[in-house]
Amino acid sequence: MKILIVFGTRPEAVKCFPVVRELSKREGTQVKVCVTAQHREILDQVLQPLGLEPNYDLNLMRPSPTLTDITSDVLKAIGEVLDAEKPDRVLVQGDTTTTMATALAAYYRRIPVGHVEAGLRSGDNYSPWPEEVNRKVVSTIANMHFAPTPEARDNLLKENIPESQIKVTGNTVIDALFEIKGRLNGLQHFHPALAPVQKALKSGNKRIIMVTSHRRENWGEGLRQICRALRTLANRGDVHIVYPVHPNPKVRDTVFAILGDHRHVSLIPPLDYLPFVELMCRSHLILTDSGGVQEEAPALGKPVLVLRTTTERPEGIASGNAILVGVDEKRIVRETERLLDDECAYRAMSQARNPYGDGNAAKRITEHVLAS
Repeated sequence: MKILIVFGTRPEAVKCFPVVRELSKREGTQVKVCVTAQHREILDQVLQPLGLEPNYDLNLMRPSPTLTDITSDVLKAIGEVLDAEKPDRVLVQGDTTTTMATALAAYYRRIPVGHVEAGLRSGDNYSPWPEEVNRKVVSTIANMHFAPTPEARDNLLKENIPESQIKVTGNTVIDALFEIKGRLNGLQHFHPALAPVQKALKSGNKRIIMVTSHRRENWGEGLRQICRALRTLANRGDVHIVYPVHPNPKVRDTVFAILGDHRHVSLIPPLDYLPFVELMCRSHLILTDSGGVQEEAPALGKPVLVLRTTTERPEGIASGNAILVGVDEKRIVRETERLLDDECAYRAMSQARNPYGDGNAAKRITEHVLAS
């Protein structure tokens, strides 16, 4: 069986690498990897550390691309790869434009599609945008749906996806996280990429608040409110905020304008996956609008405040690992300070059950694909 696995962004790479590795172990299985490089710079940060060597690198990143640019570029370039390889199955992950366009290109050629991390829904087509519609499109095309949780499976069933096509697997990000955390066990010193953080912390015994925020729906006033809230929190003097800043100018310009001069804030470049996991491990709590971090942080016992008005990962909210705080400046400050000042509230979130998997998702996906 020949399987083509396609991804284009850093989170997709992290979540696909356990599947690539597991399928590659199986005799009689030919695995080909294609990257679109929808996010060139931050995708490259994880390929080598994770041991991913693409057979095809389409290098489609261009300056300030529109969603139409990305969709049309991927659709055409992936089509050429599919015509050359003629795989028995295509696997895509998540909800990026690469994922949606790849599934569509495969559909045009009647090539079966498997969808890793299927069934996530926020219920709002514009939040997250365009991810909510991307994953709905893939769900109408795929005939294998690897749902990370029972809730995701139920979403698919409500959309009349046959139950026989759905497999609950857990999330592959937990597979990746456990492996990287194992590499970090016993680490005594900060990774060199975190040297600015280590230097800042030498000035006092401060707790680290890690922040990631870059989603399109938060660009503009939403991100400004987030940054103003972070500045207020940094003014406390007993915390140090570490924010790996996405290179997109719509994110970077806003963040540096509001936070760039604060001595209790480290604005650092996006991190390779290993130091990124280390930063999560060293953090007291995490503020994020990232989907993957919502899944990773609970597995590390870190409370998460979600900087969005909706989430397609309600399991973390229900289990008590996460709180949806939106982008309101005052609420972000209030909820963060509650976790900083109320030990019982912090403990309740940090010790809540992780709902996202046991680290064996890739094995379940592999067995299901090869049994078909």
